[in-house]
Amino acid sequence: MNILHTSDWHLGRPLYNKKRYAEQAAFLDWLLVTIQEYRIDALLVAGDIFDSSLPSNRAQALYYNFLGRVAASRCRHVLVTAGNHDSPTLLEAPRDLLAALDVHVVGSVTDDLDREIVLLRDAAGKPELVVCAVPFLRDQDIRRAEAGETGGDKEERLLAGIRAHYGAVFARAEELRRETGAETPLLAMGHLFAAGGTVSAEDGTRELYVGNLARVEAGIFPDSAAYVALGHLHSPQKVGGQDRIRYSGAPLAMNFDEANQRKSVCLVRISPEDMAVETLAVPSWQRLERVSGDWSRIAARLAELASVRESVWLEVSYEGQDLMPDLRERLEERLAGTQLDLLRVQNRRTVQEVLALGSSEEKNLDELDPVEVFARCLDAHEVPEAQRAGLIAAHQEIVQQLAEEDRQAE
Repeated sequence: MNILHTSDWHLGRPLYNKKRYAEQAAFLDWLLVTIQEYRIDALLVAGDIFDSSLPSNRAQALYYNFLGRVAASRCRHVLVTAGNHDSPTLLEAPRDLLAALDVHVVGSVTDDLDREIVLLRDAAGKPELVVCAVPFLRDQDIRRAEAGETGGDKEERLLAGIRAHYGAVFARAEELRRETGAETPLLAMGHLFAAGGTVSAEDGTRELYVGNLARVEAGIFPDSAAYVALGHLHSPQKVGGQDRIRYSGAPLAMNFDEANQRKSVCLVRISPEDMAVETLAVPSWQRLERVSGDWSRIAARLAELASVRESVWLEVSYEGQDLMPDLRERLEERLAGTQLDLLRVQNRRTVQEVLALGSSEEKNLDELDPVEVFARCLDAHEVPEAQRAGLIAAHQEIVQQLAEEDRQAE
């Protein structure tokens, strides 16, 4: 069989103020072409299909339109598991309908382990693959809170619950393999943080569990699993150097830290006797560029990018010695009439000035109260006292409005 492993689509996710539906649609179009080109028999999507548990109608339309097109292609099977960003209920709502199209969805765990085990058959009805399709395991799914437990106790019980659940699913899958009377290959899917996996500084990966991030040892996956398709980490990688345990990674750069990261999906060629993995590079449909330095260096780089006449989304980090209070205005003036789009501006000099006004004990802006930060900004820019009252009042109104929006979102 030819199997394609992907994950972490995060449909509906914006990049700062920019919607990315066009990129996400282009990826799904490319994925469909790849399925046809490499004669894929089964597609595995290991979680985080959506970026939110309440995805937009447009994000859902991308997902269901894609599933419909895959069902009409030569690909015989699609398996989808939920990630920590997904709503299990939303994913499983059309479960029975999608099953009729050979699209198998596992959104949450139940008392019935068979719901997490999918036996795939060929056109003649012969078993060809057993898949342990384990969704993201939430704390309440596998652990009961106990009075007086410490943080360490909680994490150990959580890890023990994850091990026990995967162990039970694999044991049931082995029973199913014996019942088929054939040496059917066994695959596994999971959405978790496996020990040995690595993350970038700001790859958008959120903590999966309350408290410290639970890293599950790769040993929970038995040697009988020919391949383990994982989701959650956005960088494509092997786990513990094992070719058979992999994160496919997110197909699109989640932020500017990943702008130059090679994105890919995993092509797995499997038979009862052998398994081989090949990574297929995912094209980039929107160029991201981080520009940093003093003003002369930034201006020169912007001129170079503008001359290419290509759509580029920018993050600019000013690191010069001059205070540059009008940085954004200068940048917008430089970018006028070009195909360069400014998404984020960081004025490192202003941050340094603000922090320098405080005590040496304060390490970063996250430790400061917003009101205090604003007051320091006013001092750093030498704003006259006569203008401060109105600015402080406006700032407080904005902070209150943002706090109210956060409460409503919760």
